[in-house]
Amino acid sequence: MREVTQPATEEIRLVEVFHALADPVRLQIVAQLADKGRDSCSAVGESIDVHRTTMSHHYRVLRESGVTWTEIEGRTRYVSLRRKDLDARFPGLLDAVLAQLT
Repeated sequence: MREVTQPATEEIRLVEVFHALADPVRLQIVAQLADKGRDSCSAVGESIDVHRTTMSHHYRVLRESGVTWTEIEGRTRYVSLRRKDLDARFPGLLDAVLAQLT
């Protein structure tokens, strides 16, 4: 299985975070992760009506922008929000985004 690319906290850039959060499907993923915490990619995607390969693209954009963190355990990928890292880089940003989703 391929290694995943994830930026270090200090490498997270605001423009990339905004790009990642500009898509409605990715916002749904972020909202679910805010509620569930860490979960498998397949479990998060069950309630989103998007093709599996499209979901993979959305997970990649979120991961590479620094919004989410992906861990691989065997054949399963688990994803979680990088709340602590995002709050360190851009205080209040994630809370403001999540407040608009409710």
